[in-house]
Amino acid sequence: MKTVCITGCTGQTGSYLCERLLNDYKVYGLMRKSSSFNTERINHIFNHPNLELMYGDLTDGSNITNWIAKCKPDYFFNLGALSHVKVSFDQPLYTLNADAGGVINCLEAIRLHSPNTRFLHAGTSEQFGSSSPPQSEKTEMAPQSPYGVSKLAAYWLVRNYREGYGLFACSSISFNHESKKRSPTFVTGKICRGAARIKCGLQNELVLGNLKAKRSWNHVSDIIDGMLLMINAEKPDDYVIGSNKMISVEEFAEKVFSKLGMDWKDYVKVSEKYFRPNEVPNLEPDSTKIRTELGWTPKYSLDDIINEMLDEHMRLAKQEVLLKEEKLDER
Repeated sequence: MKTVCITGCTGQTGSYLCERLLNDYKVYGLMRKSSSFNTERINHIFNHPNLELMYGDLTDGSNITNWIAKCKPDYFFNLGALSHVKVSFDQPLYTLNADAGGVINCLEAIRLHSPNTRFLHAGTSEQFGSSSPPQSEKTEMAPQSPYGVSKLAAYWLVRNYREGYGLFACSSISFNHESKKRSPTFVTGKICRGAARIKCGLQNELVLGNLKAKRSWNHVSDIIDGMLLMINAEKPDDYVIGSNKMISVEEFAEKVFSKLGMDWKDYVKVSEKYFRPNEVPNLEPDSTKIRTELGWTPKYSLDDIINEMLDEHMRLAKQEVLLKEEKLDER
């Protein structure tokens, strides 16, 4: 049985990838230790015989080296990162150490101990920053955050190790990807959770930041499809992955609230607390290359994504209402 290493296995993308691969591969997952349990996204597969988890951190080079030397995986997906753009301004050095330094740790370990491993690094549309849309592999990259800068550094490191050492190393330049597992610390999850809770009477308003920023929101399953095509391709290369047209945060909120029969303007407030020091106005993918060269075909529309997210958050909100009612009945 072939083996796969996945960093960030408890995150949104990592958990979906684990699910996708478990029946056909031995999967080794790396997760950071925290003071509270953070495995809720993989609890349903926690005891699967093909899944082996270990604690570790991308910033710990010896930890990564020992892991790769032990596993010698056929495939390595680097999905671990400090991926919250706003937080990267608060923790710029850690972001650089984890998102760029972590990639050096992985690539060096593969070069020295497992040179036949196929390595995929999860890049981001934030690398493009202030560049004009639509953005393709040929678009100038002008990141506007420590997160974007770190991911751009990682992108160039992957290219250097590919060209300098002949490793199978590639970067997916993935545009925003969402699902029912998206954390409410990200704007799409925050909007869907807030709208559901307002609909169920659990909160009265939703406070957001820059409503004018435009993004292309895609489903995580479509992004994973692209990653799998890349890592199984005849030769390693970097590809933009994303399909849906960009819309503003305001338009996204309008769509979500309207699906619940509400007017977003009655509930959404804006606070500069959630603005970034440098704002990225417009990110929209031109995925011509991966479509033509690897045959990538996305399946999910924006409405599909919103419906899935809203169904999940309505379920959770109704569950919370029932728990509160049960507690009142017990008094």
